[in-house]
Amino acid sequence: MATHLLELRNVTAYRGRTRVFDGLSLVIPDGESTVILGPNGAGKTTLLKMLNREIYPVAGEGGSIRILGRELWNVWELRSRFGILSHDLQHEYLQCAKGLSVILSGYYSSIDTWKHQEFSREERDAAGAVMRRLGVEELAGRSFGEMSTGQQRRFLLGRALVSDPGALLFDEPTTGLDLSASFRYMEIVQQLMREGKTVVLVTHHMHEIPPGISRVVLLREGRVFAEGEKERVLTSPLLSELFGMRLRVFEGNGFYQALPV
Repeated sequence: MATHLLELRNVTAYRGRTRVFDGLSLVIPDGESTVILGPNGAGKTTLLKMLNREIYPVAGEGGSIRILGRELWNVWELRSRFGILSHDLQHEYLQCAKGLSVILSGYYSSIDTWKHQEFSREERDAAGAVMRRLGVEELAGRSFGEMSTGQQRRFLLGRALVSDPGALLFDEPTTGLDLSASFRYMEIVQQLMREGKTVVLVTHHMHEIPPGISRVVLLREGRVFAEGEKERVLTSPLLSELFGMRLRVFEGNGFYQALPV
């Protein structure tokens, strides 16, 4: 039996006193890059926090979350197998951390590196190779807080890539980037998919969906509104109902956009 990357069955979850999910079921097969698209308040952030083990589903409700076929994980092992790049991480990362340390911290899923952490020559060489690939090697000695938003985003991607996870989850990856930086970043994501990485992208921006994404899940008010192949789901009628306004969906060179009617 094929292992699913993510498998949520009848999940109920709260953020504070607000019930975000009430019986949510969602399956994402391993190897099938997927976008989870929905308006603000759909539950996307809560979903990210559940996958990152910051929030847990309500016990005793008959629900379960399996990641790569397992319910129980050492959180540090999980984060080395399934890299998550989120706004919270970017905002919380230590501003004084040097670029190289940002990359190396991926081996421990830590915020910056610490004296008790040891890194082999092979791990340092791998960190250097990741920085060269992402075009940020010259920033290895710069503080995280002195970098532009785009540079920070690349270093956090390198942090996720250094341990060579099989899957990556992106939270609205181009927010705060200008047009050219957005397309350059998404080309990196495209290349990762071509190399065999499974990408899960969570967003409410259609233009962030790279052509290599094959499957779409529409999320609304904590429930799956629709799901399936991209061409069948990213349609004017479905998107109009999802966002509560009349929209016309356009496609060009594999990218999608919506305009009001």
